[in-house]
Amino acid sequence: MSAELNFVRQQGFMDASRETCVHQYPALMWQPRVVAILVLIGIILQSWAYFLILSAFIWWSVVFPHLNPFDSLYYVLIAKPKNVPSPDTAPIPRRFAQAMAGTFMLIIGISLLFGWSIMAWTFEVLVLAALSALIFGRFCLGSYLYLVFTGQSEFANKTLPWART
Repeated sequence: MSAELNFVRQQGFMDASRETCVHQYPALMWQPRVVAILVLIGIILQSWAYFLILSAFIWWSVVFPHLNPFDSLYYVLIAKPKNVPSPDTAPIPRRFAQAMAGTFMLIIGISLLFGWSIMAWTFEVLVLAALSALIFGRFCLGSYLYLVFTGQSEFANKTLPWART
């Protein structure tokens, strides 16, 4: 539970508790898991249009966090049937991480469009590494970097998966 709580706090829900984490953690992990599946499909397809569309969906989530399609899908498929609270609007650290992901998808799409295969593969590997750290290690590079870049390094280090809460 400690790693999950740290993850929820790292996402910007700084006042999260063990009680709220029970519902927040699964809701926060939904989007990365769905995006990971979509990225794997994109890597197989190697379609520039696919990555540009994926980038647009992720950027939509950043610009219009109340209209996040991933959160809406989570609410309809998971939260509402189980009668659990709907996902909260993404705080800035989470949106920063989403913006990083959207930018990486954009770079992959543009790289594929122009035939820059080494750059596309490099960013695909970076995205897979970041998603793996997120899904399997409960560590969000984007949120962590946001906290560090905004002078919250001490708090950021307390949100690492191995840190004690």
